[in-house]
Amino acid sequence: MEPSSGPVLVLGSTGYVGGRLVPLLLERGWRVRAAGRSLDKIRARPWGRHPNLEPVAADALDQDALTRAMEGCCAAFYLVHSMRPGARDFAAIDRRAACNTTRAARLTGLPRIIYLSGLGDDQTALSEHLRSRHEVGELLGLGGTPVTQLRAAMILGSGSASFEILRYLCERLPFMLTPRWVDTKCQPVAVSNVLHYLLGCLENEATAGETYEIGGPDQLTYRELFRLYCQVAGLRQRPILALPVLTP
Repeated sequence: MEPSSGPVLVLGSTGYVGGRLVPLLLERGWRVRAAGRSLDKIRARPWGRHPNLEPVAADALDQDALTRAMEGCCAAFYLVHSMRPGARDFAAIDRRAACNTTRAARLTGLPRIIYLSGLGDDQTALSEHLRSRHEVGELLGLGGTPVTQLRAAMILGSGSASFEILRYLCERLPFMLTPRWVDTKCQPVAVSNVLHYLLGCLENEATAGETYEIGGPDQLTYRELFRLYCQVAGLRQRPILALPVLTP
């Protein structure tokens, strides 16, 4: 797929990943339709006035607005999820947003969807959050539109929620009392790599309908991540005590 194919819709364009993906798409010559609930928030971004950018007011929970935003696009990046303060039933909200996107894709004849999901084995016990992310991937494909799923573990980069929590804990706490999952292994991946894979999937049509796991090369426990941050930041190593009475 080439930039001349048509505009690319980015749902979640002002989020952590979306806000970094949009300028990369523009640099590569793509026309970008950046969707969000607030046009002012989109236009306030450094790339918000780019000549190849079309800001559109569209919420994934608004079926009509979503359909209008998708009209004429050659692909859509689905980078939205409702894990935010105040979202009581985030799984139900994610389900509704995914179903709206599926219907809009079918109505507009959207050629493909690229979805950033979470890394986890469907055959093992998943957290409620990961179960919801995987369910969204299934729902997006029900309308017949080819869906490329990129399943990422913890995304690390300046400003990412995971990195900022890690930094805050290491810099503020003299010692840590943690849940048992501090010794659970994960595969953190750099946001720069995630962006590379997202862009690569768009530009390689052979990835349509495929699922890829994009965890980083190193499997580390959260305890090891805490220690690694302290080492790199020049901080004293924090004592970490995992308590069995604390739940994840």
